[in-house]
Amino acid sequence: MSKPNFDVAIIGTGPGGYVAAIRAAQLGLSVAVIERENLGGICLNWGCIPTKAMLRSSEIYAQMNRAREYGLVAEKVDFDLDAIVSRSRSVAKRLNGGVGYLMKKNKIQVFMGTARLNPPGRVHIASETGEEEISAREIIVASGARARELPGMEADGELIWTYRHALKPPRMPGKLLVIGSGAIGIEFASFYNALGADTTVVELLERILPVEDEEVSAAAKAEFQRQGMTIREQTAVTKIERGKESATATIVMDGKEVSEEFDTVISATGIVGNIEDLGLEEANVETDRGHIVVDEFCRTGVAGISAIGDVAGPPWLAHKASHEGVAVAERIAGLDVHPVRPETIAGCTYCHPQIASVGMTESAAKSTGRDIGVGRFPWSANGKAIALGETEGFVKTVFDRQTGELLGAHMIGADVTELIQGFVVGRQLETTEIDLMHAVFPHPTLSEAMHESVLDAFDRVIHT
Repeated sequence: MSKPNFDVAIIGTGPGGYVAAIRAAQLGLSVAVIERENLGGICLNWGCIPTKAMLRSSEIYAQMNRAREYGLVAEKVDFDLDAIVSRSRSVAKRLNGGVGYLMKKNKIQVFMGTARLNPPGRVHIASETGEEEISAREIIVASGARARELPGMEADGELIWTYRHALKPPRMPGKLLVIGSGAIGIEFASFYNALGADTTVVELLERILPVEDEEVSAAAKAEFQRQGMTIREQTAVTKIERGKESATATIVMDGKEVSEEFDTVISATGIVGNIEDLGLEEANVETDRGHIVVDEFCRTGVAGISAIGDVAGPPWLAHKASHEGVAVAERIAGLDVHPVRPETIAGCTYCHPQIASVGMTESAAKSTGRDIGVGRFPWSANGKAIALGETEGFVKTVFDRQTGELLGAHMIGADVTELIQGFVVGRQLETTEIDLMHAVFPHPTLSEAMHESVLDAFDRVIHT
């Protein structure tokens, strides 16, 4: 049995693993990656990318149904779900091939198979062609996560779906129940509702999109309801009984138990790290509630073993995983690195209207005891938004009045997932309100609402 030696071995090739591999290779390290399914991981193949392709289709479909508002005529507008899915899969396939190209370009050795730690410094690989073992000075676990399934509500791909089934649906839902209102649940609710499914979203907590600012959650709820969704907050699904062509959900709301029939249920109640069968226990790598325990530099308690991305805990975001991958590769190469700070990472939800945020919510900022200033600017007062016919939503900023620090920014509306990076960069550069006020925002753009929200936080808003 051959035992090739590498500087770094990476388990998993999602946005954390493959980015870590490329950066390590750029720094002159010899790198191996082990992938059990698809290069690019869940995000590229079954998450971030294909869902955005499908949501783009539903966006255009919704816009076509509004054609007369723009002086256009589009008659007998319809959709082909199989074609939407086919396009989504082709987008994922294209990017999967791109990751393969990047592995070859950077001379990274790819092993297709399942990996298991065999300490010290070794990884056992089992594939369809046999078994082998490699050794590495440093090992990075980037094995990702999977959908959390509730007892008695496990997915079957027919009546109860996870995100994977929702991306390759066997049919168009007629009456859809979405359990969970985080980004995954809301995005699929938005997609299927736009195509005509009778959609109900159930959230156990007191409001949908619970990690977002309260005003954003409230605005999103109102808009989703306007679009025809049923939103039930502080509500639990306690049981699902499967029939031949439908599922009966037992729903508890306001202390009352009701039963309701749906032909499709999407379970979006969070994720759990892929920590099984990796040999973590034998390697003395600590885990907690389904995730690997790491420090601020993504180091486990075992020398030579790091963990990044979803398997290492929240926030469960692809861009967080990629940033951690770069940081860990640079640390291994001996560079001076800064820890990844979760509060600097933006969250984006690609429903309609889009939602994006970074930093503290208003309530979180108030809880620190600071003297805060809050600015808001509605899309209904922004010239570009009016021209686009996208006037729902607003931009909200939260500042420390004493220092001028931008504590948080929260947006709901058209293209805000593209706009939020302006505030991310501002926070990274420790920008103050004066810097943002003096910056010249081009006209007419949606970004002007960002400027106006800053002005509003200090009682200087112009256009409202």
